[in-house]
Amino acid sequence: MLTLVPTPIGNIADISLRAMETLFRADIILCEDTRVTKKLLNLLSERYHKEGKEQRFIALHSHNESTFIHQLHVDFFDADVVYVSDAGMPGISDPGQVLVRYCLEHQIAYDVLPGANAALTAFVASGFVTTQMLFFGFLPHKGAHRKTALLQALYNGFTTVLYESPHRLHKLLQEIALEDAKRDIFVAKELSKRYQNFYRGTATDILTTLDFRLKGEWVVVLEHAPVRHSSISEAEILALNIPKKAASKLISKITGENPKQCYERLIES
Repeated sequence: MLTLVPTPIGNIADISLRAMETLFRADIILCEDTRVTKKLLNLLSERYHKEGKEQRFIALHSHNESTFIHQLHVDFFDADVVYVSDAGMPGISDPGQVLVRYCLEHQIAYDVLPGANAALTAFVASGFVTTQMLFFGFLPHKGAHRKTALLQALYNGFTTVLYESPHRLHKLLQEIALEDAKRDIFVAKELSKRYQNFYRGTATDILTTLDFRLKGEWVVVLEHAPVRHSSISEAEILALNIPKKAASKLISKITGENPKQCYERLIES
């Protein structure tokens, strides 16, 4: 059997009794980082006087998950197998979902325990009064893909949650300030940890407040704004007398249609 176990996002006291019992009972623990997980178990053992048993620790992260799954055999799950990411809920900007899919495809029993999640914690703490939200995770690091993703995050009509690394947070806030200087945003630092802090205001306000104190883990919540629709129509693009392959790429940008399917549609028309 497989069990996905969420771990504290900062404060170790946030571990649930069920999660702790599952971790110490496991035969095999798949970890995003074996060193982080072993340290967590040692801390839990010392604080809550838990006696561990001999366990097998295996690294499973974004760089090796495809190879690991390809080599996996259903007999592996005859043992009591647990997967944990470094912090928070497995499968949320972390590996984990590929394991669930494998279990579904091979009719292997699995369970997912509820627990800490930085995106939901920041969404509630933001105070943006809405029940609908989108989670974007980390934006692409650079280039046109980052610009496109940022615009999608800003103008989708929903309160949107992003993760960002400390060395790119300043860049993200500058990008938001340039695109929508009046947008209200909420930024949470080191959720549940000793130096947890909340900041709310425009991107420019927050940049001034932070004064480049950017170390730590960050969650950014964008208040919802109306969906931005392109003013360019498909008919206007086709009237430009450009190759259909180029036209299909432009149309896909404003409609979300698959570029290949759009191109095939234009060829057939």
